[in-house]
Amino acid sequence: MSVDKSTVARIAQLARIKVPEEDLDALADELSKIVGWVEQLDEVDTDGVAPMASTAEGTVLRQRDDVVTDGNCREAVLSNAPETTNGYFVVPKVIE
Repeated sequence: MSVDKSTVARIAQLARIKVPEEDLDALADELSKIVGWVEQLDEVDTDGVAPMASTAEGTVLRQRDDVVTDGNCREAVLSNAPETTNGYFVVPKVIE
């Protein structure tokens, strides 16, 4: 299947994308190549292949204890700030 200029213009209109007239030919060619590639995927024999939603199906993720900590790195984090007061970041006022 090939995509022509009028189809590209219609797609651009539906997507609310402004495409200059001189770019329509190049986009039509690119979209035709993409559609051709997708058509090649139809030729792949998928008989006997179970559908899946993820490549990680059936795997069990390792669990860890859910422990709340403060990270014990307050000073290291605050050392990156340009200004601190009483262990907190100082930021400019954004609401007047």
